[in-house]
Amino acid sequence: MAARIDRLVTSGTFSLDGGTWEVDNNVWIVGDDSEALVIDAAHDAEAILAALDGRTLRAIVCTHAHDDHIDAAPALAAATGARILLHPDDHALWKLTHPDHTPDGDLADGQVLTIAGVDLTVLHTPGHAPGAVCLHAPALGTVFSGDTLFRGGPGATGRSFSDFPTIIGSIREKLLTLPPETVVRTGHGDPTTIGEEAPHLEEWLSRGH
Repeated sequence: MAARIDRLVTSGTFSLDGGTWEVDNNVWIVGDDSEALVIDAAHDAEAILAALDGRTLRAIVCTHAHDDHIDAAPALAAATGARILLHPDDHALWKLTHPDHTPDGDLADGQVLTIAGVDLTVLHTPGHAPGAVCLHAPALGTVFSGDTLFRGGPGATGRSFSDFPTIIGSIREKLLTLPPETVVRTGHGDPTTIGEEAPHLEEWLSRGH
């Protein structure tokens, strides 16, 4: 059975720097009928388990460690035995949400994760968070961008642990080099493509340097 991408939208809150906001998050599930990995275990472990529909969960991949992207990760790991993977530069952020639970493994730039015969390459894209990553799956024609790139521009950089010039550099070096037809599956909101975003990003890029 060929690999596919399933999208689940979960709702909860994002809290940082003393503020809390209501958010809807995309949880991306990549796999086939027997195995899968979850990209960002947001808010609702039970809903994610239901969406897995009995498939073996091989890993929980965190695009970054803001609480709305990782709040359900330990519960989902406990229910499935899956390992939680996070870039080590985001361990400080992780500890703000889960001080008594550590991720099971590190993500690194260039690392390849394989699920259902499909390779996903880890792209370290700091800026929104120090350990932010995207996952590029050429065979599926997509990149999972977390909160690094959205329809209409880059992720937010106005809070702790973030930096605007850094995210602009990440987008320029790691994302705009992908084929223009690459579908960008974001951490919030609707997908877009690299080709659709490239013209709009020229203004943002000029602000970054």
